[in-house]
Amino acid sequence: MKLSRKTVLTLRSVALLYLFVLLVLPIAIILYRSFQHGLVQFWEWITTPAAIAALELSLLILVIVVPLNVIFGIVVAIALARGRFRGKGLLQAAVDLPFAVSPVVVGVALIMLWGVGGWFGGVDSLGFRVIFGLPGMVLATIFVTLPFVVREVEPVLHEIGTEQEEAAATLGANGWQTFWRITLPAIRWGLTYGVVLTIARALGEYGAVTMVSSGFPGTSQTLTLLVSSRFTDDYNTFGAYAAATLLMFLAIIALAVMTILEAGRKKRNDDE
Repeated sequence: MKLSRKTVLTLRSVALLYLFVLLVLPIAIILYRSFQHGLVQFWEWITTPAAIAALELSLLILVIVVPLNVIFGIVVAIALARGRFRGKGLLQAAVDLPFAVSPVVVGVALIMLWGVGGWFGGVDSLGFRVIFGLPGMVLATIFVTLPFVVREVEPVLHEIGTEQEEAAATLGANGWQTFWRITLPAIRWGLTYGVVLTIARALGEYGAVTMVSSGFPGTSQTLTLLVSSRFTDDYNTFGAYAAATLLMFLAIIALAVMTILEAGRKKRNDDE
């Protein structure tokens, strides 16, 4: 059915208005409030000891989470794309579980497992604190970002098939050589895309992290928790907007990288 020009313009206007109200307007307000007092004041708000510590902690979590999710994601994606085993459907469902479960529920589950009185709560007596410490925040972030690498790499593995891998094995290559020289180059775009999504998701995580963090500035407060703390505890709205803008800038960088990589992947596919 062909739509009339008037209908197309109406639908386009509604879509643009929707995006303006839900996306453009809130971002514009945040930017205005962040820079309302000038660049100098904005810089002071994002360079306080608490803000610097929050940024460093957020980046530290990324440094830990991303490599672990890359290793796990590649292994699981290969198992799902190449393997035939019992429980494959259950593994597929487990990978998608973070999409269905609220991050707050994840935080509560971690407390029940690793908190005082939990199944593994005894590790606190060994001097290894999980809940209200960095390990708990890392576990929470790993869980909520777990599917991205898997879901970006698995379709690529299905697309490339197994012919080249089988040919390499026929020529005498072992499993590691086949993976390093055949599989990894073939999945690099999907892998990189999944890493970028993981970074963006980890930077913005709040629900699960806030449940397992003490929230103390300089010790267990990420950028998202800093924004919340400035709003609710310090009543420093302008400082909260500044921290939110810093977080938004990091997300925009991740989005820009993702867009560039997507363009590169499409160009490469067109050339082939």
